[in-house]
Amino acid sequence: MRSLLSLLRGNRNYRNVWIGQIVSEIGDQFNNIAVFSLAVAATHSGMVITLIFLSRAIPAMLAGPLAGVVLDRVNRKYVMITSDVVRGIVAAGFILEAEHPHAQMLYLLSALLMLASPFFTAGRSAILPSIATREELHVANSLTQSTQWTTQLVGALLAGVSAAAVGYKWAFAFNSFSFFFSAVCISRLALAGRGFRPPERGLTEAAVVRPWHEYAEGLRYIKSVPLILGLLIINIGWASGGGAAQILFTVFSEMVFKRGPAGLGMIYGCASIGLLSGGAIAHTIGRKLSFRDYKRTISIVYVIHGAAYVAFAISPKFAMALFFIALSRAGVGVSSVLNWSQLLRIVPNEFRGRVFSTTESVTWSVMMISMLLAGASSQSVNPRVIGVVAGVLSSTTAIFWGWANLTGRLPEPERQGVEPEEVEVHEEPRS
Repeated sequence: MRSLLSLLRGNRNYRNVWIGQIVSEIGDQFNNIAVFSLAVAATHSGMVITLIFLSRAIPAMLAGPLAGVVLDRVNRKYVMITSDVVRGIVAAGFILEAEHPHAQMLYLLSALLMLASPFFTAGRSAILPSIATREELHVANSLTQSTQWTTQLVGALLAGVSAAAVGYKWAFAFNSFSFFFSAVCISRLALAGRGFRPPERGLTEAAVVRPWHEYAEGLRYIKSVPLILGLLIINIGWASGGGAAQILFTVFSEMVFKRGPAGLGMIYGCASIGLLSGGAIAHTIGRKLSFRDYKRTISIVYVIHGAAYVAFAISPKFAMALFFIALSRAGVGVSSVLNWSQLLRIVPNEFRGRVFSTTESVTWSVMMISMLLAGASSQSVNPRVIGVVAGVLSSTTAIFWGWANLTGRLPEPERQGVEPEEVEVHEEPRS
């Protein structure tokens, strides 16, 4: 706890990012709960949830490669601000749909919202090694992810209650405001020297017209580092069940346990408690784990995650289901903090945008397929059966990771995440 407080007190740049993150991500939860509950209440179909998720996943998947190239070309700070402003405008559009929702408009607005998101989320990961020193990086990563899960908890609980009490308009209005607030926070970031511009690249006319060549360069870099490739593959394994899991949260709340938006908020809330617990464990052990122990830990927590999700799916009581979803997400929390810390330490500045956006894009792609299959199956297959399959699929990551580790395919790479000349600016520069 002392290291977290020290980071917030002493690092002005990170503090601004963190404050913006809190407001923005609580707003995201207001949007999620309101959109999903509104859609199910209007259609009484689990398939509409699948279509909303797909309308979010497909644009995020398609925008990922372009976001990576842009973030490795131009000032990342300005890219993030633009993303926030665009999302704030789009989010305001949901207000018009609150009283008389049309499924097609919910799909369109969701798609536009997520089309702009990779430019911000990958950008935040890309700048983190620049605004945190080597000693602060693990703490900053732990706090960033723990904050995300805390806002999921607070936002989900508040959104569930507010949607039931005062309707959906206020939820959408707050979501819109949160993006503009985040943009103001990002505008306050300042670094000496090059600031948030990536290293200079000799861009030819062909490179400008065909950015795919730069993206392909990023893919070659990922392939050249076994650990980064391994982390990408286990994301694929997790997402194969994780997409279905996202669909099932709403289906279980509305159709299995019949708890409505308040129940959905409780499921998301308990999932967030689990993530926070896992994040706290990872924060505590992360700096003490050897590389060998880190790899063993990842295998163990993915087994826990998958098995607990199976238990969630077959739980006869709502309270029991809440416990197991928390346990499942605790496993995800440990792995997420430890894995992301490795990426932040490894990836050099010139590849950060493409590596982080590729990770997001590939994860969304597999989740999209998983969502589609789960949503289609929900029309004729018991949701509990789908949940069991999702849990088993998520555990396949442990099998691959364990095999790669035992066969020596995951050597420790060189750490290039924080360059020696990158010095954090803690105070506002004087004019």
